[in-house]
Amino acid sequence: MDQDSLKLSVAQAALDVIQPQLESNTIIGIGTGSTANMFIDLLANAAHLFDGAVASSEASAERLRGHNIPVYDLNAVDRVAVYVDGADECNEALELIKGGGAALTREKIVAAVATEFICIADESKWVSVLGSFPLPVEVVPMARSHVAREIVKLGGDPVLREGVVTDNGNAILDVYNFPIAQPLATEAKINGIVGVVCNGLFALRPADRLLLGTTEGVRDIKRPEFFLDS
Repeated sequence: MDQDSLKLSVAQAALDVIQPQLESNTIIGIGTGSTANMFIDLLANAAHLFDGAVASSEASAERLRGHNIPVYDLNAVDRVAVYVDGADECNEALELIKGGGAALTREKIVAAVATEFICIADESKWVSVLGSFPLPVEVVPMARSHVAREIVKLGGDPVLREGVVTDNGNAILDVYNFPIAQPLATEAKINGIVGVVCNGLFALRPADRLLLGTTEGVRDIKRPEFFLDS
């Protein structure tokens, strides 16, 4: 199976998981990226079963509306039942790197509100140590150089993502050559740099469940018990 087929398989698996739980008042959180787009397209077939969605990006919101799925502002809802999104990398603790599509801050906000976070990814995203994929960091534009210098002190190699402005009006630094052995501590440390809006480590709020597309089928991986209190 090629990568697109694996992505489609996990998108369908996610719909199969959540569809029995859908009710007329259910709000679903929707992520951003190619795998999330496949999930949105499949979700259109179940649009009559739930109330609407909260989107992590303008692009996802537009795609949802194109399928006549109502899109709500997060401030207008009191509960997001489940958040479904992809990842750029994931490890055995279901800690993630996200932000390849520059939507990391809104993704992290929706994930924080959701009762359950289901990550959908193909097997190429599974790693033993996070950091092969460059870590995105969203920064206030005037603080870009300051943040970059501080990240260098942490051992990373930050590069401005040219021509990219986030939905929040900010810049993205991609941090290369930065293996992340301690995701929880690293996420907190980068967030503590003045001028950082958010970084793409999802360790403080990891996924609760991972649907991982492999050539042998979709693996359904729940966060191991020994990580639940970390």
